[in-house]
Amino acid sequence: MSATALAGVRVVDFTWVWAGPFCTRQLADMGAEVIKIETETRIDTVRREPPHKDDVFGINRNATFSFYNRNKLGCSLNLKMPGAMDLLAELISTSDAVVENFTPRVLPSLGLDYESLKAIRPDIIMVSQSGFGGTGPYRDYVSYAEHPSNFSGLTSLSGLLDRPFGDQTALSDQTVGLMGAFALLSALHHRAKTGEGQRIDVSQLESMVAFLPQGIMDYGLNQRIRERQGNRDDIMAPHGVYRCQGDDQWVSIAVATDEEWAAMANTAGRPEWATDERFSDALQRWSNQDILDELVQGWTEQHDHHEVMHLLQAAGVAAIASLTTAEFMEDPHVQDRGFIVEVDHPEMGPHKLTGPPWKMSETPGHIKRAAPQLGQDNEYVFGDLLGTPRETLADLTERGVLH
Repeated sequence: MSATALAGVRVVDFTWVWAGPFCTRQLADMGAEVIKIETETRIDTVRREPPHKDDVFGINRNATFSFYNRNKLGCSLNLKMPGAMDLLAELISTSDAVVENFTPRVLPSLGLDYESLKAIRPDIIMVSQSGFGGTGPYRDYVSYAEHPSNFSGLTSLSGLLDRPFGDQTALSDQTVGLMGAFALLSALHHRAKTGEGQRIDVSQLESMVAFLPQGIMDYGLNQRIRERQGNRDDIMAPHGVYRCQGDDQWVSIAVATDEEWAAMANTAGRPEWATDERFSDALQRWSNQDILDELVQGWTEQHDHHEVMHLLQAAGVAAIASLTTAEFMEDPHVQDRGFIVEVDHPEMGPHKLTGPPWKMSETPGHIKRAAPQLGQDNEYVFGDLLGTPRETLADLTERGVLH
């Protein structure tokens, strides 16, 4: 197997649910040794939620946990028990980074604030990914994905004009996770040059706002509140998702130039569309979108969504079939890229996961192991890595420290 980009980097992972684990998953996929810390008295809540493999409940059988935590090591360490903090301090002293996504009061209450971590390892990198950031009047508000999504203004811009606001709750978890991973990589680069660690405070709310430049700038410059546009664009037309032949089959189409519009008209067997005064240039097409969308859908409804995609792409027009999950899993392009990877798990058995969405020629990412069972790697981490004798580990387990 090829070398990995983050080989030799060790991360202590206190994250849970979606946002934090998505951050550390990126690091684990690229070869970092990510050690997830849980305890049986406070496991990652995702373990208890559906879906579970074959609808059989078990804290080691959750499909979402498998998706977010593959490639990680799993340790059970009850930090409220005597002796646990000593083990954790020893682990942190050998690690490059600590990542967490609790509200800002949680880790300091355990004596694990940034200054305390620096006392253990002066060049440690700490990434905190709370809902509203580590400062400000909302710092201690508990939040899940829907809260930053709504508060950021995203929800007001999502959905069709004639329907209720669109639901984009999960997007904020993915967004802050990726930003946290990028920030940690930047901090590793900085440390390699200067020897300095740092604390990184990533607000889930602010991460979402960074993805809404049009709405923010429109209000900032023009005092204008941007409205939902559904699938339409500020300039391009046709630009939308159009019904195709079959049950709930759709294709997305975006026409950027007059040349593309002429190519689409010819492909649809309607060359007269290109010379119709209502559609003769970009402004006219944009101004007459209602009738334009009816004409386009009148053509797409006569064809399979894959057929429309291939016809338009061959003509140089951007178009892609809107796939169901099942269609995506079987898509020949996705298959050829090796994006769907099967892993084997002691309790869940073989199951499929999506792999890293980027290809690196010299240091590619891999899915090398399934998500950990609770406490699966206690002996390796605390015994093999830290050198704790096996009889001591047995005693710690018996006393509920490794639990």
